[in-house]
Amino acid sequence: VQLQASGGGLVQAGGSLRLSCVASDGTLFYYAVGWARQAPGKEREFVATIGWSGDITYDVDSVKGRFTISRNNAKSTVYLEMNSLKPEDTAVYYCARSRLKYRNYVSSTDYWGQGTQVTVSS
Repeated sequence: VQLQASGGGLVQAGGSLRLSCVASDGTLFYYAVGWARQAPGKEREFVATIGWSGDITYDVDSVKGRFTISRNNAKSTVYLEMNSLKPEDTAVYYCARSRLKYRNYVSSTDYWGQGTQVTVSS
């Protein structure tokens, strides 16, 4: 399965972006989907995950209250709504899907897509 992340771009601090993740086989419904990011010189970190059952986890304290992960099963798309963006949110954002169905978490060994660049200017 191939995952495609889109929606990144250049935005000023305080602005908003919505990232989208779609799967080539249209099967996000039964799987956990996560968003992770990697800033220059830093390790990749998970930002948010939505499980197949709808359970949501935000893994980075600094995004809580600003980022919202959601899914539209009819469109087989998972979104990451990012508000009040800060320069420290600048990174390449990746989406990932669990290999197995009925999971509520994503790991580094699951399916990963190409990233989308998010740049927040001060």
